[in-house]
Amino acid sequence: MTATYTFDVFTSLDGFGAHSGDWGGYWGKQGPELLDHRLALYDQEQRMVFGANTYRALAQMLASSTGESEARDPWVTRMGNLPATVVSATLEGPFGWPDATVVSGDAVDIVARLKEESEVPLRSHGSLSLNRALMAAGLVDLVQVTLFPVITGQTGADPIFQGGADFDLELIESRTLDGHTQELLYRPTLHV
Repeated sequence: MTATYTFDVFTSLDGFGAHSGDWGGYWGKQGPELLDHRLALYDQEQRMVFGANTYRALAQMLASSTGESEARDPWVTRMGNLPATVVSATLEGPFGWPDATVVSGDAVDIVARLKEESEVPLRSHGSLSLNRALMAAGLVDLVQVTLFPVITGQTGADPIFQGGADFDLELIESRTLDGHTQELLYRPTLHV
């Protein structure tokens, strides 16, 4: 049986995964429903998959955060304790992640093998270029988009799908969190 791979990503309405402005984390739109839902998602047994840049950013954020910062929201702490595979030719240990394995090589080959061998679902939060390549190769089973109600036309950074392939999306599930943030779960199919 092949493990399910979910690309989990946060975005502004205009398609940016981050910002350079003074919005704060979650673009200042987090609420108790969002945080509880995220914790429930990450409370399930699964293996994280990251590219080197996202892994470096997350590991640094977790290492430098205090117990009261957004970086230590319970779901983020839980994510940091899940086993992780990091696809990188440049990273060297030691790692701040308790159960991280760095694998060097072609990301498509690595994730295809992981999907065949893993006994638990695979999830990637962020890792935009990695996930664009995996989507183009047909390895992403689900795209989970958390859409924050903001437009970051001036401060948007990290366009999520820029340079990626074209996809048709089948909506599997949708929900509204805290009355304003949308979570959309899609099954992608390469558009030909």
